[in-house]
Amino acid sequence: MAIDTVPPLIGAQLNYLLSHSPLPIKVEQMWSGSKHHGLLDRFSLLIPYCLDYIKWDVVYNAFYPLAAPDIIFGPEDECFRPFHAAGEGDLKSSLSDWNYKDPTKLFSLVMELRELYRTYQRKRVGEVDDDRLKFEISTIHPREGIEMHMSSGIDKPEEVKFAVPLLDLDINKMVIGCPWRHQQKIYLQVVFPVGRKYITAPSAPRLKLVSSPELKALFSIEDFRLPTWLDGMCMAEYLPTLEEMLELQIVDAVSSIDVRRKFIEALTPHFGRPVEADPIFCRKATFLACSGVFTFLVHFSLPVQFPKQQPTLVLQSSQHFNSLGVPIKSQPTAEYPWSPRWELSEMAERIFDFLVEDCLNFKKYCTDSMLQQR
Repeated sequence: MAIDTVPPLIGAQLNYLLSHSPLPIKVEQMWSGSKHHGLLDRFSLLIPYCLDYIKWDVVYNAFYPLAAPDIIFGPEDECFRPFHAAGEGDLKSSLSDWNYKDPTKLFSLVMELRELYRTYQRKRVGEVDDDRLKFEISTIHPREGIEMHMSSGIDKPEEVKFAVPLLDLDINKMVIGCPWRHQQKIYLQVVFPVGRKYITAPSAPRLKLVSSPELKALFSIEDFRLPTWLDGMCMAEYLPTLEEMLELQIVDAVSSIDVRRKFIEALTPHFGRPVEADPIFCRKATFLACSGVFTFLVHFSLPVQFPKQQPTLVLQSSQHFNSLGVPIKSQPTAEYPWSPRWELSEMAERIFDFLVEDCLNFKKYCTDSMLQQR
C-alpha cells in the first residue's frame, strides 16, 4: 500500500483501522477519485464475515477532507441500508459526530457497520420459510458469536451458512510467548440448503472446520476428523461432542510443544547447541555439523503430530554453491529409523547414526553438482 500518496488525514484513519481492528481486515485496492491530483482517497476493504470476506468500498473526497466517507456495499447487499433501518429519530451512528481529525473514526464506523450487517443477515435468515432452519436457529440461539449469511443467486441454489465459534478457551494464553496478534479461534462452518418443503429425514449439512492460518503452527485442523452427523441430528446436539473432541486435541497439541522442545535438547549431545531454533512452537531447529573437513547444516522440521510423525531432515552444505551462489541442499527426507515409542534420547542417537553415513552421500552429491557446473 502506497501510504505516502494517501492524504495524511485519510491515511491516519486507515492505518488506525488496520492496526487496531480485532479482525484481519485487508485493503484490496486503492485509487484516486480525480484524474488530476492523483491522491489515493478511496479504497476497497475486505472485511472478515462468516468465514468469508465482504467487500466494501470506502469513498473519501481529497478536496473535502472534513467530510465523512461514503460506504458502498456489494451488489448482493443492495437491501442493506443500516442507518435508514435505524430510523431518523435518534441516530447515534459514527457518522453523526464525525471528526476528520480523529484517527479512530473510520475504525468505529466499520465496526459499527459490520455489527449492523450481522444483524441484517440474521434477520434475513430468520425470515426464510424453512422449518428445519427455523428449528436450528431456535436451538442455538443461546450461543454467542454465531454469524449467519444468506446466499442466493440466479445460477446457484439458496443456502444459509453458519459460522459457529467453538471452545471457550483462550488459545493465545495457552501458548507461552504467544506471537499471535489476533485472538485464535476455531469455527465450525455449517451450510444448509434452503428447502421449501418439510423433509422427514433431511440430509446432513455441509460441515467444515475453519481456523486462522497462524494456528497451523500449533494444531492442524486438516488432520482433525469431524464426528459423524447422525440422522435427525441438529447443531445443538452435534456441537458438544465436537467441542469435547477438539478440546482434548488442542490441550494435547499444547503439551506436545514441550515434547518437541525436549527432543531438540536431546539432539545437543550429538550436534551441539542449535544454530537456530523456533523457541515458541519448537517446530524447527538447525544444527552445524561436520564430517572431516566437510561442514554442513542440518535442518530439522518437526510436525505438530510429533512424535507420531517423525521430523523431516534437510542437509545444507556450507562449502558448495550452485551457479546462482545459493548453498546446495539435499531433498527433504524422513527415510531413517524411527519409532514414536522410543525415548527421545534414542531418537536423537538414531538420527545421528543415520547422518554419519548419509552425510557422505550428501558430500558426493555436492561434489558432483559442482563438477556439472563447470
